[in-house]
Formats: sequence, C-alpha cells, structure tokens
Amino acid sequence: MGSKNKLKRFKENETFANVIQPTREEVTANFQYKGKWNTFFNNDNPIVVELGCGKGEYTIALAEKNPDKNFVGIDIKGARFWRGAKTAIENDMKNVGFVRTQIELIDLIFAENEVDEIWITFPDPQIKYKRTKHRMTNSEFLKKYHKVLKEEGCINLKTDSEFMHGYTLGLLHGEGHEVLHANHDVYKNVYSPEEVTGTQTFYEKQYLEQGKPITYVKFRVKY
Repeated sequence: MGSKNKLKRFKENETFANVIQPTREEVTANFQYKGKWNTFFNNDNPIVVELGCGKGEYTIALAEKNPDKNFVGIDIKGARFWRGAKTAIENDMKNVGFVRTQIELIDLIFAENEVDEIWITFPDPQIKYKRTKHRMTNSEFLKKYHKVLKEEGCINLKTDSEFMHGYTLGLLHGEGHEVLHANHDVYKNVYSPEEVTGTQTFYEKQYLEQGKPITYVKFRVKY
C-alpha cells in the first residue's frame, strides 16, 4: 500500500464514528470507554473482541451473523482496519467498533468482567524468537484476557501455524486451563463450529491455496 493511500485512510478513519484512535497516554491514564462500552454502543449487549483484527473481516462477519452482540476489533494498524470500519458504516452496522492501539493494553481498554468472548485470528506465532513475550497466548496475555473476560468467557484461537497451535495447547494443559474444543484441520473436521469455517480472512484464503491446514482452539482461562 502506498504512503498516499495510507494517509488517505488515516484521514478517513478520523471521520468514522465507529473508530477510536486514542494516544497511549489516553489509554494508560483512564480510557474513556473502559467499563462504559455500553455508552459507545448504546446498549448492554455482550461484547466480543477480535485482537489483531487486520482488515476487520472476522469482526464484520461475526457482527453480521450476531446482531444481538457488540464487536470490537483491535489493531495498531489503522490503515488495515479502515476496510472493516468503512464496510460497517456502508452497511449501517451499529454493533461494530474499532480501536487503534496495542493489544497488550487490552486490560486498560476494558474493565474487569466486561468482555464475553475473545477471538485471536492468525497471529504472528513468533517462532524465531526465544522470548515469548509477544506471543499472544503466553501466560502474561492469558492473565490479561482472564481479567477482562466474564467468568464463563471464552477465547478462540484460529491459526495456520501448527507451532502456535501446539504451543498454546501445551501451555493450556500445563497451566490447568479448560480446553473446550481443539482440532488440527477445521475444514476436514465435521465438528468444527460454523463460526470457524463460515468466515475466511484474506490471509486464510491464501493459506488454504497453499494447502496449509487451519487449526482452532477454544478455551477458558482458569486461575
């Protein structure tokens, strides 16, 4: 994407009512919607969050299928989720919002027990790095997710990375968390949930064309 195109999208994002682009200071000091997301959506419906939402395809698809839930896509790259934000506005979808911020700030964006469900779709598995601090299912991230999720809240991980899938399952079993569903190839498994197979992101289609199996884990964090 050219820099002119990026700038145009950044400018357009500023005009979208469904996009929030706080400074890091605004998030760390006292984020305006923390504990008050019902004022953003003007209802008390359950909140589902997509972390690293990219173009927002999953956020949009889930929001279309679940009008009785609110969906928040989070990504640091605003030029990417511009597409999802624009689609939501064009289709008059009132149950979609996007936040441009770092994922590790999730516990400053939402209050304790404010989120019903989290989706992590095709994160960077960080295979080359010995340190796991940026791996989105590491222990530190799980603690943050647990903090913002309701007691029965779940986390969904969908990835093309067997490494990420195996790492996550190993960690979940090792720490005593609750694995609700897991399989190594969602399109060959008849028990795969429709919300997992019914939506394909831009990158997912590429992975499938390359013959990569798509893996999935649904779990609850227990402390």
